[in-house]
Amino acid sequence: MMTTLDRSFHQASAPFRYPPPIETELDRLADLFARLPGLADAYPPRWLAIQALEGDEALMHAIRSLGGSAAVAALDESLERLRAVYGDDLDVALVDQRYRFVHTVATQAVRRLSTAPVTLSDRIDRVVTHRWLGIPIFLAVMWVVFKLTTDVAAPFVDWLDGVLSGPVSRWVVALLALFGAEDGWVASLMVDGVVAGVGGVLAFVPVLLALYFALALLEDSGYMARAAFVMDRLMRALGLHGKSFLPMIVGFGCSVPAIYATRTLDSRRDRILTGLLVPFMSCSARLPVYVLIAMVFFPAHAGQVIFGLYLTGITVAVGMGALLRHTLFRHQPQAPFVLELPPYRMPTLRSIWRQMWERTSSFIRKAGTIILATSIVVWLLLAVPVGGEGRFAETPVDQSAFAAVANGVTPVFAPLGFGRWETSGALVTGLIAKEVVVGTLAQAYGSTEGEIAPPDEPATLTNDLTGIVGGFGAAVGDALRALPGIIGINLVEAEEEPIAEGLASAIRAGFMESSGGQGALAALAFLVFVLLYTPCVAALAANRHEFGASWMLVSLLGQFAIAWLAAFIVFQGGLVLR
Repeated sequence: MMTTLDRSFHQASAPFRYPPPIETELDRLADLFARLPGLADAYPPRWLAIQALEGDEALMHAIRSLGGSAAVAALDESLERLRAVYGDDLDVALVDQRYRFVHTVATQAVRRLSTAPVTLSDRIDRVVTHRWLGIPIFLAVMWVVFKLTTDVAAPFVDWLDGVLSGPVSRWVVALLALFGAEDGWVASLMVDGVVAGVGGVLAFVPVLLALYFALALLEDSGYMARAAFVMDRLMRALGLHGKSFLPMIVGFGCSVPAIYATRTLDSRRDRILTGLLVPFMSCSARLPVYVLIAMVFFPAHAGQVIFGLYLTGITVAVGMGALLRHTLFRHQPQAPFVLELPPYRMPTLRSIWRQMWERTSSFIRKAGTIILATSIVVWLLLAVPVGGEGRFAETPVDQSAFAAVANGVTPVFAPLGFGRWETSGALVTGLIAKEVVVGTLAQAYGSTEGEIAPPDEPATLTNDLTGIVGGFGAAVGDALRALPGIIGINLVEAEEEPIAEGLASAIRAGFMESSGGQGALAALAFLVFVLLYTPCVAALAANRHEFGASWMLVSLLGQFAIAWLAAFIVFQGGLVLR
C-alpha cells in the first residue's frame, strides 16, 4: 500500500504546480527571501512565500522584523498583482490547487471496490436508524439513562446526604467549639448556611455522575449521532432543521455550551431558532430539583416522573419550533442537513471517566463559588429579622428578610399551586443557577428544623468514620439490586424514603398548604415550571452574546410566560379533572 502511495505521489508531484501567475510570484519572493539571511536561516524560502501569500499573520510579522522593508515591499507588490487576477480569493486558489493534487494522488493510489462491503455498523444502523424503529429505540435508550440517574444513583444520594447532614455538620460544630463559637451566629452560618446550602446540592453529585456516565457512553459509542439522525425525520416534519438537534442534545448537559454550539449551524435563522429552543431541553442542573421533589411526592414513580419531564421539554421545544417556524421565521428558507455517521466504537473507561470528571468537577467548582455565595446571601436574608421580636440569626424564618422579599413575588405563583415564600424565593435564586433551588429549599424549609441529624450511637470520630464506610457499602449493595429494575425486575423492597426526611416533611407540608391539599399536583406544576423557565443568568449571557440583547429578552420573557402557562394548565387542569 505504501509503495503504491509513494509511487503515485512521485508520479503526481512532478506536474504539481500552482497556476502560472502564482508560480511567477512565488519564484520571485522565494528568490528574494533566500538572499535575506535573517529569513533564509529561519524558514524554507518557497514555503515562507506560500504562507505569506495566504496571509499568515505570524509569518507576516516575521517577514517585517527579519526581512526588512525590501521584503515587505516585494510582498506587497506580489499581492497587488495577484489580487488583480484572483481578487479576494487568492488563498482559495492556493488551497484548491493543493486539494487537486491530493485528489490526483488518492485517485492513483486507492482502489475502490465496485460494491462497498457491509460493515457491522451498517448492520446495526439498519435497526437503530430504521424509519419506524429508530424513535422507539431512542426513547428506550433515554429510559435506561433516567433509570440510572434515579433508581441506581438514589442510594448514593441518600448516603452522601446522611454524611453531610450528620458527621460533617457535627465536625463543623466541634471545630467551632474549639474557638468557643459553637452556639452563636457563626455556627448558624456554617451549619444552616454553608453546609445546608452547598451540602444540599453536593448530595446530588452521584446523580450527575450517573447522567454523565450515560452521555459519555452514548457519545463515545457513536450512538449520539444516530439519535440526531433519527430525530431529524421528526423535526423536519415539523419544519425544524435536523442539525439543530445536536445543540439540543448538548443542552441535556448544560444550556450554555449548547447555545454556543449553534455556531455549527449554517444560517443565522437556524442559529437563532435553535438558541431559543435549547433552554427547553432539561439541563443537568435541573436534575437535582427533579430528584428532590419527585422523591418527596412520587417516591414509587420518581423515574417515570423525571422521564416524563425530559419528554415534556423535548415536546415543548419541538412545538415551539414549529410555531416559530410558521410565524417569526416563516419567510426564511431552511439550510440542507448533512451529517456524517461515524462507525460504532467500543468506549474506553479512561475516556468515559475523563468526561464524567470534567463535567462533574465543573459542577463542584460552581458549588464552591456561585452556590456558596448564594447560600450565604440566602442565610443572611434568613437571619435578618423584619418585624416581630426576633434577633439576628435567631428570628423565625417567616419573619425574616428573605421571607419578606420572596413574599413580594409569591402572588404570581399562587394560581400555580405553590404560592409560598419558600418556593418563590427558591425560584428567584434559581435564576442564578438551577442547582441553587435545592440549596435554597434546604435552607428555607430546613431552617425550621434547626437540628443536626442525631447519630444512632455516641458521636465519636471513630463511630462517624465507621458509619460512613458502612453506609457506602450499603449504598453499593442497594445500587446493584436496583440495576435489574431497568428492565422491570424489581429486587428492591419498597420502603420509606430516608433522604432528609425532615426536609421532605417540611416541603410536603408546604405544598399541601399552598395548594389547598393538592400537594402532589402543585409539586408536578412546580417541576414543570422549573423545567421551562430560564435556566440561569449564564445562559442569558450566552444568548445575548450570540444573538443580541433583543433576542435575549425574547428568550427570557417567552420562557417565563410558557413556564407559567404550562404550570397553570397542569395545576388548574388537574383540579378540574379530579
